[in-house]
Amino acid sequence: MKKLTTLILALAMVFALSACGTSAAPAESAASAAGSEAASAEVVESGEGTVFNIYAWNEEFKGFFEKYYTIPEGVTVNWIITPSDNGAYQQKLDEALLNQENAAADDKVDLFLAEADYILKYVNADATQDITKIGVTDFSNAYPYTVQAASDPNGVVKGVSFQCCPSALIYRRSIAQDVLGVSEPDDVQAKLDSWDKFNAVAADAKAKGYYMTASFAETYRVFSNNCTSPWVDADNNLQFDPQIDAWIAQTEDFINNDYTLTAGVWDEEKNDQMFADGKTMCFFGPAWYFNFCMGNAQDPDKGCSGDWAICQGPAAHFWGGTWLLAPAGTDNPTLAADIMNTFINDEEVCSKLVSEDSQFSNNQAVNAKFAEDPNYGNEFLGGQNDVAVFSGMTGNIVWENHTIYDQLLNEGLQNNLQEYFKGTVDKETAMQNFYKYVNETYPTIVTP
Repeated sequence: MKKLTTLILALAMVFALSACGTSAAPAESAASAAGSEAASAEVVESGEGTVFNIYAWNEEFKGFFEKYYTIPEGVTVNWIITPSDNGAYQQKLDEALLNQENAAADDKVDLFLAEADYILKYVNADATQDITKIGVTDFSNAYPYTVQAASDPNGVVKGVSFQCCPSALIYRRSIAQDVLGVSEPDDVQAKLDSWDKFNAVAADAKAKGYYMTASFAETYRVFSNNCTSPWVDADNNLQFDPQIDAWIAQTEDFINNDYTLTAGVWDEEKNDQMFADGKTMCFFGPAWYFNFCMGNAQDPDKGCSGDWAICQGPAAHFWGGTWLLAPAGTDNPTLAADIMNTFINDEEVCSKLVSEDSQFSNNQAVNAKFAEDPNYGNEFLGGQNDVAVFSGMTGNIVWENHTIYDQLLNEGLQNNLQEYFKGTVDKETAMQNFYKYVNETYPTIVTP
C-alpha cells in the first residue's frame, strides 16, 4: 500500500507539473541576521504575505539563512523539513505543490530546495516560475552550470544555487605519508591521478593495514558524474553507462580484496573511519561534504582536524548542490527573489559563507578573492587553501545526461548491490531486485 501510494503521488506529480540530511520532522523558525534593510522595506511595502514557507530536506541551508539573512518585520518563516531518503522529501513537496493553487495564503509554498539528482523534475514544469520576472536577473558571477541546471529547455531560469560543488578526493595526510611516502596535495595527486594508480595504491594501503575507502559506494559519484549517457534513453529504456559498469567492477575488486568496507555512504560504520583512530585514507566530496558530513573528523576529542587535505583525484567531477526554486503561486515573490539575490550576489554574505562556514560559494568574484589570498587557509585541511583548489576544478564541471529519475535510480542501484557486496545475495539476484525496484517506482521505464 505504501509503494502504491508513492507511485500514485509520483505519477500525479509528473502529469500535474508538466501540465501547469537531518531532521525528520517539520521545523519552524523566525530568522534574524545581517541583511538588506532596503530590501526588507521593499517587501513590506509590496503588501505580500506575512508567512513564508520554505521546503527543504535538511537544515544545512536553514543554518546559513538564519545567520545571514534578515526577515522583514512581521514576517514569519516556516521550515518544512522532510528527509530525502527513498524520495520522501519529493513526495512531501509534490503534495504541497499539487495543492498550491487552492492553498490558503499562509500555507502556500514560497520557496523550496532541490538537488541535482531531481531538479529537472521541477525546473521543466509549470509548478516553478521564471525568476527573472520577480527580480533575479544578475547571474554574471554564478557558475554557468548552476544556471544551466536551473533552466528549462527554453532557457527560462527557475532558481539559483547558493553553492558550487566541484568534488575532491579528501585524504588523511598521515596515512598518505605512510602509504605513499608523500602527504602534500600536489604530490598525492601525482600518485592518484588515474583509476589505474588509485586501484594499485589500494593494494599498497591494505599491505600497510589501511582501507583505501570506507564505503562500497564511496567512488560511485566520481564514476556516475562522468557518464556519457543518461539512465533512461529516448525510448524510455533503462541503460547502464560504461562508467556505471566500471564502478561495479572496481567495487567488486575492492570488496574481494578488503580494500574497502561494505558500509553505505552514509552509514555509521563508514563515518567512524573519520575518527583519529580510523584506518581509511580516502573519501570523496565537495566543500559541503567535509563541512556538513565529516563531523567525526572534526570531533574535538576523537577527531583529527588538520590531518586532512584535498586534491582532484582520479577524475574530475561534481557532487550535488542545493538550488533555491520559486514556485508558481507564491504570495511572496519579492521576498523569494531577495533571498535568491542575497545568496548569489551579496558579496558580504557570500564571503561569510566562505570565511565562516568554509563553503565554496556560487559567486566567482568572491571565490577568486579567497583563492588569491595568501593568508587564507582551511584549518580542517591543515591550512590548505581549498577555495583555490576548488576554483581550479570548476572548469571541468559539465551539466549533461541528467534525468528526473536520477535520485531514486542512483539510490536504488546502490542499495540493491550492497546486498550483493555484503554476500547476502548473488549478483544476478541483486540486479533482478534492482529491476523490480525500478518497475515499482517508475512503471514506464523499460527494464532488461
